[in-house]
Amino acid sequence: QVQLVESGGGLVQTGGSLRLSCAHSGRTFNRYYMAWFRQAPGKEREFVAAIKWIGDNTYYADSVKGRFTISRDNANNTLYLLMNSLQPDDTAVYYCATSFTGRYPTVPNEYSYWGQGTQVTVSS
Repeated sequence: QVQLVESGGGLVQTGGSLRLSCAHSGRTFNRYYMAWFRQAPGKEREFVAAIKWIGDNTYYADSVKGRFTISRDNANNTLYLLMNSLQPDDTAVYYCATSFTGRYPTVPNEYSYWGQGTQVTVSS
């Protein structure tokens, strides 16, 4: 089993920054990707960023490229998302997720385990 616990969400003004954290406990063997997704009210869950747990591969949605940075701390099994230049459109619940497949890092169905989510609200 895997448990994912996000933290770091909150209320920030336009142009501000936040860093989200996701603590992974439980199974780590064959963990392939970890990722951040987000879901705004009335919208589908969308991909934000992903990172290959072994190696340097990272993936970003076009909407966050250049503003968000995904990183990991292998020793502490923690995933991070540094969000800069936040905009009101970034307002959503942010979820971290773990995939044990090596196929499509941007596809939600590839991820078997999800955290409970953390709210990010960007005020204009």
